[in-house]
Order: sequence, then C-alpha cells, then structure tokens
Amino acid sequence: MSQVSGSQGLGYQTVIGLEVHLQLRTRTKIFTACPADYHGAGPNEFTDPMVLGLPGALPTLNREAVELGMMFGLGLNCDVSGFTQFHRKNYFYPDSPKNFQLSQYDRPIARDGYLDVEGGRVRITRAHLEDDAGKLLHPTYAPYSLLDLNRAGSALIEMVTEADITGPEQARAFLEAVQAIAQALGVSDATPEEGKMRCDVNISVHKPGTPWGTKVEVKNLNSFRSVARAIDYEAARQARVLDGGGSITQDTLGWDEGGQKTFLMRTKEGEADYRYFPEPDLPPLDITPDWIERVRARMPELPAQKRARYVAAGVREADADTLSLDVNLSRFYDEALSESPAPDAQRLSNWLLTEVTGFLAASEQGIRDTALQPAHLAALVRLIDAGTISGKIAKDLLPDVMAGHNPATLVQERGLMVVTDTGAIDAAIDAAMGANPKAVEQFRAGNAKAANALFGPVMKAMGGQAKPEVVRDQLLKKLAE
Repeated sequence: MSQVSGSQGLGYQTVIGLEVHLQLRTRTKIFTACPADYHGAGPNEFTDPMVLGLPGALPTLNREAVELGMMFGLGLNCDVSGFTQFHRKNYFYPDSPKNFQLSQYDRPIARDGYLDVEGGRVRITRAHLEDDAGKLLHPTYAPYSLLDLNRAGSALIEMVTEADITGPEQARAFLEAVQAIAQALGVSDATPEEGKMRCDVNISVHKPGTPWGTKVEVKNLNSFRSVARAIDYEAARQARVLDGGGSITQDTLGWDEGGQKTFLMRTKEGEADYRYFPEPDLPPLDITPDWIERVRARMPELPAQKRARYVAAGVREADADTLSLDVNLSRFYDEALSESPAPDAQRLSNWLLTEVTGFLAASEQGIRDTALQPAHLAALVRLIDAGTISGKIAKDLLPDVMAGHNPATLVQERGLMVVTDTGAIDAAIDAAMGANPKAVEQFRAGNAKAANALFGPVMKAMGGQAKPEVVRDQLLKKLAE
C-alpha cells in the first residue's frame, strides 16, 4: 500500500480499485442496427426507436460486441466460458430515455482475470457488456442543458478490478496496459480524449492494521493524468477529514480539472437501488469451448507477447516496453524490421523512439499522419550500419525521409556517401592543426582531450561526410608524429 502524502495524512494507506469503460469498435450499436460511428454528426442524428426508448422497441444483441467482449476477456486472462446473461439496471437520468440500462449482473461475459503490471498483479473481478447513455451538454451561462443521444446505445465493456492498486503510478501503469491490449486486439480505439475510454476510481484510506475505510467513487475521469491526480487529491482529502475527527461517507464524486479537486455529485446508490432483474427479451447465451477457440484464433499478438519478442531480438527492455504499449509504433516497427536485409533491431528502435518520435512531437503529428514508410526508415538504418553515411548525415536527411523520400536515392543524388579517402581527410587535419597550434601543443604535452578541439573542425570541413573512426585514427596519427 502507498503512503498518503501531506503532513496530516502521514500513516495512512490507500486502497484503490478501478472501473474502466471502453467503447467497443462495432459497426452498429449493441442492441440495434443503428450505426455506431456518430463522431462528426449533428445532435441526435444516430438514433432509432430502441435508442429513444419508445414503447414496443425490442433489443437484438450484436454478435460482434459479444465476440469482442470475449476477446478482451481472454486478453485479460479471464474465464469467458459458460452462460452469460443481460439484466435491466434501473435508474432515472435524463441521458437514458428508457430509464434503465441493459447491463450484466451476476453472469458477466468475463470474470476472474488479472494483469501483471509495474507494482504487482492487479486482479480483475469481472468485465461485462452494456449499452452507453447519451450525453448532456451544458452551454456556458445558459439556464438549461442540452441532450444528445447519438452515443446512447453504443456498445460498452466495463471492467472492474479488485482493490489491489496501491497508488497513482500503478493505476496509470494498469490503464496503459489495458489501453494497449484493447488497441492491439482491435476491441476498442480506447482513446480517452474521444471519450472511448473512461475510468471511475474507488478509493479509501486507513491506518495500517485497521479495517479498510469507507470508499468513495470518483466518476468519469477521461485521462490517465486525471486519474493519478484525483487519487493523490482524494487520498489526502480523506486523510485530512479523518485526522480532523470527521468520517467519510460513501458518495459519488466528480473531478474538477480546473481546480484539481473532487466535488460531490450525489450520494452513492446501493446495489438494491438498481433493482436488477433479467432482461426478458434477451435469452442467456451459452459460450461454448468451440466458440471460445474460434474467437481465440482471431486474436492478434498481445503487448506482452510483443515485448518478449522484441527483447529476444536484442531490443532493450525499456524500449521494448514503449514499443509494445503503442499499437501504431509497434506495427510500424514490425514492418520496418521485416525488411530484407533486416536492420539492427536496437538501432532501428533508437531511431524510431528518439529521432522519429522527436520529429513527430515537434510537428504535432502521429506516425500515421506522415508519409514515412517503414522500408525507408529501415533503409536509413542500414545505410548507417554499413558505414555508407554518418549519423549526422542521416539526421540531416530525416525530414526528407519523413516526407516519403527514399534515403538511398537521396544519398546517391546528393553525393552524401561517407568519405574514407585519407588524402582528403589528412588535408583537413593539417588545416585544423595549423589553425589551432595551441591544441597541438597541449596534446603533445600530455593532454589527450586536446584532440577533441581539432576533431570537430575536421568533421565540419568534411561536411560531416568523413567517417568519424577514420578521422580520429588519422588525427591521432598526425598528432603523434
């Protein structure tokens, strides 16, 4: 357990569980043929009688949503076998026209899983399918709110962890792992900025050796940073309340991003308040071993499998972690590494994670937004490995390579091959030594580092095209004469 920060909170430990909602990547909504891709549409354009909760509308279960739920459960090491069933979860909110949510109660599609992340194993209690609600819009200073039901009825999977998370960093690592699994499997875009991955945090604090405290729930956090900050703030707040002689009530809180603090939304409902009962219009499903194997056969490589493969290929563990958690980078890297002859795995990783991502960050682009081709990055790394160009020349070429140009063609057209002609290099060395006799004297007096004052001017005179190893060897040879 992590210690709560703050002078008043010293000695408390945090207990954290997460509830993660992912919008599934289906063509239609979960219980109707209404299209699911409503992004960019006007308000309430993607609705139908089922979404609007009109009398007589009956649900029809989306098979792809079920199989994506099974796939996600398998990726989380869950048991997905046996019966699964939908229930009505009754509550009255303006963004839910039918006044109940079709969810799963005691027969979720996946249960009893786990993920191993930095900080330890996090057990997964369950993952269940349900339909999403609409969205309330609150115009600034307006005395009313607006309701957009385009999102209503979208297919969701909600995953609930055990209270195994001990602090904000482990929570963030867990969410990054879940996002990577969802994206690698194609289950969900899992983009918090688009509302396709949302997180609720259950958190309590207690003194070591005493029973766990009363938990509160912080709802609808839409970034990993907000999750970490909400945990920090709420743990410290609860510790201050308890140190002041107060008590914690089981409430539902919101997160004020501007003020960086939690606020009361409503008193927490109990399970009985939802009055769960089986959905009469949807029979239970029997998930058979044969069905599970068919779904498993569709599953692409998981991030943990990618990481192991990268490490086996010679990539540093930290780089393998970064690559395996980013589905776009890993796909690009795999394509580049599959080129023949294959570039050095670690050098390719260095260029992708340092030079290329640095370029992307400076231009505020993603790797899919550029014309960079995996074959061209592989060719650039091979040119360096072969000694055809120097690292400096490669960096100078990168903007053109990012724009879609073949580096081998650029090197040939611009005459950028590394110079190994010792005659030309010797002439540049002689000029540098003549321009800086003091460095020559210092070197010959025993200061070996003085050679560095001559190395740079020689490389500059050669336009960065001289092979550094040859320049250094020739320079040391002339200085020793």
